[in-house]
Amino acid sequence: MPGSLLVSTFVGLVLNKTKSSKAVQGLTGLRNLGNTCFMNSILQCLSNTRELRDYCLQNLYLRDLNNNSRMRTALMAEFAKLIQLLWTSSPNESVSPSEFKTQIQRYAPRFVGYNQQDAQEFLRFLLDGLHGEVNRVLVRPRASADTLDHLPDDEKSRQMWRRYQEREDSRVSDLFVGQLKSSLTCSECGYCSTAFDPFWDLSLPIPKKGYGEVTLMDCLRLFTKEDVLDGDEKPARTRCTKKFSIQKFPKILVLHLKRFSEARIRASKLTTFVNFQLKDLDLREFAAQSCNHAVYNLYAVSNHSGTTMGGHYTAYCKSPVSGEWHSFNDSRVTPMSSSHVRSSDAYLLFYELASPASPGHPPRSWTPPRSWTPPQDFGFYKPPQLGAEGRTQAAPAPPRWLVFTLG
Repeated sequence: MPGSLLVSTFVGLVLNKTKSSKAVQGLTGLRNLGNTCFMNSILQCLSNTRELRDYCLQNLYLRDLNNNSRMRTALMAEFAKLIQLLWTSSPNESVSPSEFKTQIQRYAPRFVGYNQQDAQEFLRFLLDGLHGEVNRVLVRPRASADTLDHLPDDEKSRQMWRRYQEREDSRVSDLFVGQLKSSLTCSECGYCSTAFDPFWDLSLPIPKKGYGEVTLMDCLRLFTKEDVLDGDEKPARTRCTKKFSIQKFPKILVLHLKRFSEARIRASKLTTFVNFQLKDLDLREFAAQSCNHAVYNLYAVSNHSGTTMGGHYTAYCKSPVSGEWHSFNDSRVTPMSSSHVRSSDAYLLFYELASPASPGHPPRSWTPPRSWTPPQDFGFYKPPQLGAEGRTQAAPAPPRWLVFTLG
């Protein structure tokens, strides 16, 4: 049987079984291996990221693995294997992520052991590692020394994005990477310089309010608010202001609520309740230029309960198949009402860009070809071993900044 038909067979059975049975797939828990709740929370959020899930279930990642490079490819393989287990196991089962943990520890040794870790930092390392192993770019061009300051902002942003994709181009970056515009303006002469940088998530400050609720829009407005630079941030002695705006919106927007202080002596946690929208989050006011569509729907939340000294991570996820919300607490998976998704424990918000033609994030599912007939003895699908002929190009790893927060 051809490999492509095997792939269709596997995905068709996984996703269509949901329609014909009461047991919904994708509701399998992850065992806690010892303070690995931060990892389990992020893995469940990514497992419910529709296009990343399909990339793994359909084994499309096999075409992109950098098998001809020096880079290891075991992290992507173990991640895909784990996603497949989460979508083929019984809902009342739990699976062990031990083999995946071994690979993420090899890629990022800071996760060796059983210490408490920060979920946002883990997400950044994981996406960086996955992206690097399926980078379609085989040979990175030399960084250009040409300045683009003479170009209009729109053209400058396009050129910067082109340069980025010449080095960093993967299915992972296709989903998660956007472009941020920063504008530095001299208050004396009015001169404005702009820079355009890729981002994988946005870390949002939580405003302090004496009264009234804090909303996600408040956090975004504070993040994009024009600030006066002082101290080491100032490029010269003149007074300058800096402002952020979003030049390119990603398909998957991850918003990090900065609940943990960065104090060196004693860290603290903000327990402020931030009210965020579950659907139709319109972000056009934060666009750097005129934007026709920047509406997002929430599909996953990584939560942190407790303090900086000790806490616990869980995940709330909306099934890309059934559209129902569930709570993922390590091995335990339970249904929940959408009215309970908002809480003061929300730490990372995962939003998917809505289709302009279909607001409200209606559930979609993959349908196999009509000509395909499921085999009677189908079990867990083992991906075929592709040779050099079946492998396509690979992609690079994204530049990222790290802001460590203990959770």
